Amino acid sequence: MIPYVLAAIISYLLGSIPFGLLITQAAGLGDVRKIGSGNIGATNVLRTGRRELAALTLVLDAAKGFAAVLIARYFWGGDTIFIAAIAVFLGHCFPVWLGFKGGKGVATFIGVLLGLAWPVGLIFCGVWLLLALTQKMSSLSAITAAITSPLFAYAVWLWGFPIDGSKLAATDGLLALLLVYNHRANIGRILRGTEPKIGSEKKATEPG
Repeated sequence: MIPYVLAAIISYLLGSIPFGLLITQAAGLGDVRKIGSGNIGATNVLRTGRRELAALTLVLDAAKGFAAVLIARYFWGGDTIFIAAIAVFLGHCFPVWLGFKGGKGVATFIGVLLGLAWPVGLIFCGVWLLLALTQKMSSLSAITAAITSPLFAYAVWLWGFPIDGSKLAATDGLLALLLVYNHRANIGRILRGTEPKIGSEKKATEPG
C-alpha cells in the first residue's frame, strides 16, 4: 500500500500548486480569483488580457498532470499511475491551500491523458480544437472532449497501446465526470444561451 499512498500524496500536492494564481500575482495583476469566474485556470487568467500568462498557466497546469503520472510510473509503476492521475486532478480542482477551490481541470486532464496514453491526450485536444473553432465555446469544447475521451481511451487500448484498457477508461471516465461537475455553472449558461464565446469581451458573472 505504501507506493499507492506515496503516489496519491505526492500527486495531490503537485496538483495543488496554483500556477494561475502565482503567475498573475508575480505579474502584478493581483488575485485572479477576484475576476471573471473566480477560478485559477488558464481561461480565467486570459480574462486579465494577458494571453502569454494564460498560455503559461495552461502549459504548467498540463505539465503537473503529466509529471505526476511519469513520477508514479518511474518510481512504482503498475496501478499507481492511475492513482496519481486521479490525485493530481483532485489537487488542482480542490487544493487544500485555497480552501479546496481551484481550477476546473481541463489542462491538468490533458496532461494526465498525455502521461497515461498520449494518443488519447492528442485526441482530446483534437476534439476540443474542432469544437472550439466551430462552436466558439471553450466550456462546451472541454465538456464534449471529456465525455468522449473514455471511448477513445478504450479504443486506443484495442488498437494495441500498452496499458490496461479497462483501468484507463475507468480513470478517464471518473475524471471526465469530475470535469463536467466543475463545469456545472457553464452548462447552465449554455442551456440559457448566455455562455460567453471565445473571443467575445463578455465576462462570466456567475461562479464557475
